Amino acid sequence: MDRPLDRPRLVLDPTGRDRDAETAELCARGPATPVDILGVEAWAVADPVLLEELLKDPRVSKDGHQHWPDFAEVVPTWPLALWITVRNMFNAHGADHRRLRRLVGSAFTARQIGALAERIEQLTDALLDDLAATPPGVPVDLRERLAYPLPIQVISRLLGLPDDLQEGFRHIVDRVFSTTLTPEESEANAAAFFAMLEGLIAAKRRHPGDDMTSLLIAARDTEGDGAALTEEELRDTLLLVVSAGYETTVNLIDNGIALLLTHPEQLATVRAGRARWSDVVEEALRRDAPLAHLPLRFAVEDIRLSDEVTIRRGEVILPSYAAAGRHPCRYGTTGDVFDVTRPVKDHLAFGHGPHFCLGAPLARMEAGTALRKLFERFPDLTLAPGAELSPVASLISNGHRSLPVLLTAGRADG
Repeated sequence: MDRPLDRPRLVLDPTGRDRDAETAELCARGPATPVDILGVEAWAVADPVLLEELLKDPRVSKDGHQHWPDFAEVVPTWPLALWITVRNMFNAHGADHRRLRRLVGSAFTARQIGALAERIEQLTDALLDDLAATPPGVPVDLRERLAYPLPIQVISRLLGLPDDLQEGFRHIVDRVFSTTLTPEESEANAAAFFAMLEGLIAAKRRHPGDDMTSLLIAARDTEGDGAALTEEELRDTLLLVVSAGYETTVNLIDNGIALLLTHPEQLATVRAGRARWSDVVEEALRRDAPLAHLPLRFAVEDIRLSDEVTIRRGEVILPSYAAAGRHPCRYGTTGDVFDVTRPVKDHLAFGHGPHFCLGAPLARMEAGTALRKLFERFPDLTLAPGAELSPVASLISNGHRSLPVLLTAGRADG
């Protein structure tokens, strides 16, 4: 039976500099293949059929504390330790996961998300008004000026983050998703994150509001024995919502804009009414999943995939969402093709099974609103001459370092 050490490993590039080639290699290597993720050996799963099965399989856990034998040895020196050490629903398993998800889920009901629709429209309009003041011919970075600020403002409203903390949280979260930091840099960033969150909790305890942070604090303090949340779970749950609450959406908006600008025939299809903006969002999620890989999961017991391959108890599993979104076993030879009229809207960009992303409806709403309003407001929008869409330095986050565009048909300065 194969184990990761018995087969050649694909070393995942922490800079993400050639994601397309890496995605193609993962698809070519079979349903599950051994990889190296910053020194940790794992089974990367790119086949969407197998990935769906594993994401809902109770024999697969996200709790490294319980189900990863190498946890204590790896954590002190692994740059991505924060991804497996925090105590929240992202890393919980079984009954603990259900308990934590129920508490957070109360803020992500259809009614709660629907109530944000008007506010998202207003925030988007304000950002586009600001962009409209750009002199003709001057390039603007839409990742910086639209894709970032909209999700940050939305999640800040949901959590009750004061304005003066938003930029600090953004800087820290960017470094959480970076995979080029040293272990020491990652540890310092995590400490800064914890300090900011603990300060937010203390402030909300003194002055609670109508926000998710205050509601979680109330749940924690009402049941002080930890039946609802321990103090660590409270802090780490906020860490999860702040981090996941906008990084996925930033990349989704970024990728959606880039795909439409590099596929003008698809934009024309939408403008002609032959596809909806929601179709653009779903196809962008499939074609360029906002999170390429998402660490980590662990086999609770042996999982036999075939006569040749068994994932052994305690071995690491890495969902590879970018590759799953283009895999030929589901999309044939069209996986790389961006087609907003694609009739089947199946993808795993938000996960699957018990850990399916609670914020998916909110991310879809934000992206659909941002894309629709942007292209309506600026019908001549184009990529800036000579623009290079370089990937962010991450094997997790799948977006661009910048997205330089011209808002009008004016000539670029310089």
